[in-house]
Amino acid sequence: MNPQAKLIFTISLFLGTTITISSNHWVVAWTGLEINTLAVLPLISKSHHPRAIEAATKYFLVQAAASTLILFSSMTNAWQTGQWDITQLTCPTSCLVLTSAIAMKLGLVPFHFWFPEVLQGASLTTGLLLSTAMKFPPMALFFLTSQSLNPTLLITMALLSTALGGWMGLNQTQTRKILAFSSISHLGWMAIIIIYSPKLALLNFYLYVLMTAAVFLILNSMKTLKLSTLMTTWTKTPALSATLMLTLLSLAGLPPLTGFLPKWLIIQELTKQEMAPTATIIALLSLLSLFFYLRLAYCATITLPPHTTNHMKQWYTNKPINASVAILATMSITLLPISPMILTIV
Repeated sequence: MNPQAKLIFTISLFLGTTITISSNHWVVAWTGLEINTLAVLPLISKSHHPRAIEAATKYFLVQAAASTLILFSSMTNAWQTGQWDITQLTCPTSCLVLTSAIAMKLGLVPFHFWFPEVLQGASLTTGLLLSTAMKFPPMALFFLTSQSLNPTLLITMALLSTALGGWMGLNQTQTRKILAFSSISHLGWMAIIIIYSPKLALLNFYLYVLMTAAVFLILNSMKTLKLSTLMTTWTKTPALSATLMLTLLSLAGLPPLTGFLPKWLIIQELTKQEMAPTATIIALLSLLSLFFYLRLAYCATITLPPHTTNHMKQWYTNKPINASVAILATMSITLLPISPMILTIV
């Protein structure tokens, strides 16, 4: 892709995100979301592969439908109350439609079908953008309207997302699809707590972005798209493979690592809200995701490929690790000890 064109699209992404998160008026927020969608489409389809074109088309159709629903809910609210302010969403129908629209933007179950397909059609770097930066504007809208959202619908979608995100990821062999289902599962954790503690949902989102970015960048450094390729990377980059294992375990939420912090705080907050059964269900459902993270970690470091493998072992390269990968991976693994400091901010 032409560097000037890539620069324009990247600036448009930043512009769209900034407009959405800093707006008070629904139409301005909608404009920001549209700029974002249009800027990311060329980045998805830049390889001109039929799979990439298909992914871009699916992404466009879903995001256009979700934007239409956001505009419809805000217009219905303005018609009923005379208010265009984002924080003044009081009409029950508007609240229901908006919850569904943002769930569609994010890829929460039952609006999740587009996300694994789009991620599979995009490159790893574009996949990183779709899994992190493109989720930020809808999460900001969730944060601003957290008091108006429909609790029953949101909790149902959250539990279904955690269940299906873990369950559908079990059978996958493509790393991008596994990370897509991982994203759906994490969004379930964010959605369940957004009404009771919006700041905690944002903290969960930030830590999720940190860990997912680390995993995507490591996989991109290794040029790994399938589990069978991941099995042979230990000969080429042993240090990166070990780091990938720890980052994946952190994403799974195992205790000594960063990923344990949001899960622990969310379960604690749900228990305070007298929702112990919900907390128990979501904690048990996260075991499904744990299985496929362990499978990825096992492929990355522990297992040796069988002799019948079609992939040749790669040569060991003494290439230095990218600084951004090193920083993100370190933060993904070691932030738990400073959790008291993070809690004072939240």
